[in-house]
Amino acid sequence: MLSSFIPAVVVAAAAVLWAAPAPAQDRLAAVQARGELRACIWPDYFAISYRNPRNGELEGIDIDLARDFARRLGVSLAFVETTFRDFMDRLEQGSCDVAMFGVGITPQRAARVEFSQPYLSSVVYAVTTRDNRIIARWEDIDQPGNTVAVAAGTFMEPLMRGTLRHATLDVVAAPRTREAELQAGRVDVFMSDFPYTRRMMLMHDWMRIVAPPGRFGETRYAYAVAKGDPGWLAAVNGFVEAIRADGTLARAAERHGLSPIVMR
Repeated sequence: MLSSFIPAVVVAAAAVLWAAPAPAQDRLAAVQARGELRACIWPDYFAISYRNPRNGELEGIDIDLARDFARRLGVSLAFVETTFRDFMDRLEQGSCDVAMFGVGITPQRAARVEFSQPYLSSVVYAVTTRDNRIIARWEDIDQPGNTVAVAAGTFMEPLMRGTLRHATLDVVAAPRTREAELQAGRVDVFMSDFPYTRRMMLMHDWMRIVAPPGRFGETRYAYAVAKGDPGWLAAVNGFVEAIRADGTLARAAERHGLSPIVMR
C-alpha cells in the first residue's frame, strides 16, 4: 500500500496503472510494479552515501533516507553506484529511479534533471595539510603556482573554474582521489563541502580545513529525477515533506553530524 505522504492524485494514478505495463515516463507505477526502488548513490561521499572500507557497509544520511523512502513506498531497495559525472546519464537511461546522494542544485544540472525540494545546504571549504605553510588563509588559495583540486562532476568544478584567476585547477577523476593528490604534494588544496570535510577531519588527523569568507559557493542539496514525470517528482517531494514534518530528516542528520546544514 502506498504511504500517506504521496499526494492523492499520484496514488490514484498508480492504482489505475497497476495492472498494466507502466509507460516509460510513469516512474512511480514502474517502481511499484517492479517492487524495488533503485537509488543512485556515490559511495565515496562521507556522511552522505559512503561505503565504509572497514566493513564494506554503506552509511550516511542518504543511505538511511533511501531505506526509509523504499519502506514508505512498500518496496525493496537497490543502490546503484555512480558518480557526480555520470548520475544524470543513469537517470535519463532509467537505470536508477532517483539520485539520493546530496546532489547540489545547479543551473547546468537543472537543464537535464528535475530536483526535489532541497533538504541540506552547504558552503564550500578548502582542505589542505596541517604542515602546509603556503595555504594559511582563504586568500592564499588563488595565487600563482598553487594547484587547487576538485572532484570531477561536482558543483565545485564549475564554481572554481569561474573563481580562480591565478591558481591552476586540477579536476580529479577516479581512480585518482583528491586526498591522495594532496598527500603526494601534487596539489596544494582541494575544495569540498560540510559533510565531506567534517567526516574527513574525524578520520584523518593530517588534514586542516580553511573556512571561506561569507557564504562562498553556498549550494542547496536535493534529490534528482529524470525530466518529464511530474507524478514521480511529486512522490519524491512528498517524501521530503514527510521526513521534514515527522522529524526523520532531523534525526538522520544528527546521527551523521549534519544538523548544522539541514534546511528546516
